[in-house]
Amino acid sequence: MRILPAMALACATCFSSSASASEQAFLRSIEGQWTGGGAVLTKIGGNKVNVLCSMQSDAKSSSFSMNGTCRTLAIVTRSFTANVRASGNSYSGSYVGVSGKPSKLLGRRDGNTINLNVTWASAIYGDRKAKMTIEKVGEDGLRIRTIDQDPESGKSIVTTQLDLRRR
Repeated sequence: MRILPAMALACATCFSSSASASEQAFLRSIEGQWTGGGAVLTKIGGNKVNVLCSMQSDAKSSSFSMNGTCRTLAIVTRSFTANVRASGNSYSGSYVGVSGKPSKLLGRRDGNTINLNVTWASAIYGDRKAKMTIEKVGEDGLRIRTIDQDPESGKSIVTTQLDLRRR
């Protein structure tokens, strides 16, 4: 099932020792236990599937990790992890989801949003490239989106959107 690559990526990140004070504060603001849900597109042109997710995120002065699970129809459950390092407002790292293989993350933070380019370990939605945003929403919200490109039309499509709340 292709649901979890986007979720897991969306839900998981870690950062390194050269992070600035503002990066450290941002990383700590997304620490904690999170629950929520959203919708995941299983294939381009297909239907969206509703999901429920929970995750634990931990932050240190310059690192952050998220580990969690998402489920659909209360019967299909997938786990995910990600590790991303911050150097100033630049981010790089990896994500492991349903494939069990690490995918690459590379991007920058702009305000309350981390914008990441994703290189999947194998083709998803027709290629290995996608975009991901992890957005801090207010004090207790986190929105994670994965955006891919329709190989036929070239249009950007939101393939995953999760809205999570701190427990």
